[in-house]
Amino acid sequence: MSTTEPQSTRSVPKPVFTDAEAGALEFPSSTSRSYNYYTPAKRRATIYEDVTVDVQPDPARHLSQGWLYGFSDGVGGYPENWTALKSSNWHAFLDPNEEWEQTIYRNNANIVRQVSQTVANAKAAGSFLSENVSWLGVVEKHISAMAHAEHGIGMYVYTACQRDAPTNMINNAIAVAAAHKLRFAQDIILHNLEVSEQVAGFDGSAHKAVWQSGGEWEAVRKNVEEITGTRDWAEAYFATTMVFEPLVGELFRSHFVMQVAALNGDYVTPVVVGAGEADVSRDRAAARRLFRLLVDDPEHGAANRATLEGWLEKWVPASVKAGRGLQPIWSQVPDKMITFEESRSRAVTCFTGLLDELGLNYAKEL
Repeated sequence: MSTTEPQSTRSVPKPVFTDAEAGALEFPSSTSRSYNYYTPAKRRATIYEDVTVDVQPDPARHLSQGWLYGFSDGVGGYPENWTALKSSNWHAFLDPNEEWEQTIYRNNANIVRQVSQTVANAKAAGSFLSENVSWLGVVEKHISAMAHAEHGIGMYVYTACQRDAPTNMINNAIAVAAAHKLRFAQDIILHNLEVSEQVAGFDGSAHKAVWQSGGEWEAVRKNVEEITGTRDWAEAYFATTMVFEPLVGELFRSHFVMQVAALNGDYVTPVVVGAGEADVSRDRAAARRLFRLLVDDPEHGAANRATLEGWLEKWVPASVKAGRGLQPIWSQVPDKMITFEESRSRAVTCFTGLLDELGLNYAKEL
């Protein structure tokens, strides 16, 4: 007769089925059949929005568990306190240029093609040899020296700003501005090398000493270096796009080079510099959109306006001094149709127009 021995019960963990926290939450698009996780600015989403909006998640929108990474001091992601400006919704910013990967490559390819064809035509026609000798000295020293300022802004201002800004949409717009500045600086130096090969006696390295120790560029160099040392990303971005560019950059590029070059037999430099001016115009549109949103913010607008006006008090005198330091360059060209004061008046008009658009006041004399 067999006996049945009792079997011991094995201890096996019992599975418990629960909803994941993020998966159980309801988002604005939870019931949408279009599979968008954001609300388009217009009736239909654009490609720019599809490939840009919320690509960088944010605990304020989608990351219910908080940032996925952090720094050694415990700060995670993109802290909003990296700037003194405040926003009730940083994600409201969309680039008016709608820059994304395709537009970046297409626009820059068009510019490179345009500049390359112009240089090739000038070489074939021997145009470099017919330029005014005094003007060639300006190209050799001062226009080439400008490349250092453009490179410094692109590499050490915009590149840093785009890392610290709190949303992917702002990051993208500033990163494109950085790429524009770096390409423009490269275009200036490549033009310098072309002239060096075509014109005997043209010193292609003279711009280094001019930038490092030239009296005309001393205040410009100091202005750029001080902006690169600014840790508040929005302050550095504002000081560059809204103050330095109109009062220094465009003063020299638009209101001197673009006005004088052709009179001295040079049609290549205006093409190179004009491409940089077009970049500045596009990039400023994004900056204007961002700062307009901040001064119009229903919760923080008044405080933001006061902060921006404080930044004007800090940065305008530096850029005014930098612009005035460039004055001797105007007298180095025999054939010119515009004086320094006329150029400066145009630059100031552009600057004050930007202030009026943002509703900002600057009481001191310019």
